[in-house]
Amino acid sequence: MTDTTRSSVPRKILVGGKWIESRSARFESVTDPTTNEVIGRVPLCSKSETDAAIEAAAKAFEIWRDVPAPRRAAILFKYQNILLREQNNLAHLVSQEHGKVLSDAAGSVRRGIDMVEFATGVPSLMQGRTLEDVSSQMDCHSWRQPLGVCAAICPFNFPVMVPMWFAPIAIACGNAFVLKPSEKTPLTSLRMAELFEEAGLPPGVLNVVTGDKEAVDALIENPTVKSLSFVGSTPVARYIYENGSKHGKRVQALAGAKNHLVAMPDANIQETVAALISSAFGSAGERCMAISVCVTVGDVAEPLLKRLVEETRKLRVGPGTDPASEMGPLVTREHMARVLRYIDIGAREGASLLADGRGYKVQGYPEGNWVGPTIFDNVNPSMTIYKEEIFGPVLCVVRVNTFDEALNLINANPFGNGTAIFTSDGMTARTFRKKVQVGMIGVNVAIPVPLAFFPFTGWKDSFFGTLHAHGQDGVLFFTEQKIVTSRWFDEKSDAKKRMSI
Repeated sequence: MTDTTRSSVPRKILVGGKWIESRSARFESVTDPTTNEVIGRVPLCSKSETDAAIEAAAKAFEIWRDVPAPRRAAILFKYQNILLREQNNLAHLVSQEHGKVLSDAAGSVRRGIDMVEFATGVPSLMQGRTLEDVSSQMDCHSWRQPLGVCAAICPFNFPVMVPMWFAPIAIACGNAFVLKPSEKTPLTSLRMAELFEEAGLPPGVLNVVTGDKEAVDALIENPTVKSLSFVGSTPVARYIYENGSKHGKRVQALAGAKNHLVAMPDANIQETVAALISSAFGSAGERCMAISVCVTVGDVAEPLLKRLVEETRKLRVGPGTDPASEMGPLVTREHMARVLRYIDIGAREGASLLADGRGYKVQGYPEGNWVGPTIFDNVNPSMTIYKEEIFGPVLCVVRVNTFDEALNLINANPFGNGTAIFTSDGMTARTFRKKVQVGMIGVNVAIPVPLAFFPFTGWKDSFFGTLHAHGQDGVLFFTEQKIVTSRWFDEKSDAKKRMSI
């Protein structure tokens, strides 16, 4: 069992149902973003260790694939109940290793549990179809079978929710699984694997290896792995998609974003401001569905920005584990430095800083990775801070005169993950949702993340692949379809008569 208390003892990896000490000479320190205190170390697994996890999964698959779907679902039901029991502890662990405030962490855990609940419906989700008498004494039916060994490469920002987008559905469908969590926030994923064991998951069905590019490339190159699921930046998503596909794998690679919220002149100012603060600065902006661009249409800009700046200054920034905090630190010092560089670039490029998060201090926590909520006004599409994903608490405001300008701005952007429009006019909202070239759309909803039974449908450079994560797409992704046409002969019947029908 892995230790979830503060410790610099190297963590173990889960291979074939055993928690084993890694032989790797390379380790990654896991730090508390509030203090930068080391709370754990995990090995950066070698290719051979990753291959061993894949081999263990392949052996387990030969047995697990034949376990009846209702029995697989029963284990997931038990897992769901265990997660419900442990959800507060998991939220605290997410907050400790990532920095999310407890409300954000708890929400992400709840979303992960919802994914498990969806996966418990696998006896219905995997049902095929049958048609009798498609021809003379001939029937046709379809069914779905598991792929084999599936793998997921997960990001640092949602160490519970994102692994749950993939592992429960894949396992419910009869596959074995190899999970590689982010080396920055691996502790929660390791704990979730322990809880899966408690639920009675057979050894080897779930394996967990921690690591970096060496482990990732091993998953890409090993022919036993049949599918790859990934969430992260667009360059890495493209790399995994292209190389995974080249090695004959099914790939779903969820990538970066630059999500726009359009504020129309008839928008409810109070609700729009609240939504902007929550979506731009919640989780410190470290999420692919964060609103990072506000597009103000016409004369809404002045009253909206006045209220936005006032409310942003009231935002309580502090330790994620403090219930009073509304925004926590960034995940690492390196990421904090990256976000600060973007703020410097935006200021040099001529955008107007309405709120400057540089030099932010939190009393009692001088070593934390603090960046305050930042708002740039008068941003134009040629600026670096508009074109690139910052992945931090930085909101860019672009002013346009008309709805058509706003729509064209979004459609010209290479990303297509999420967007939103705030308006009181139904026809404007209808036109927007119909014409905008983005996969997930909110109407007076700033973060339109689909629930477990709908897929996560990024477009353009925000997704590489065909079948999206979770929902029915997830079931289709982790299974292969067979179509069987059968005919049985009645020895008493007249063969010539049969042929004439």
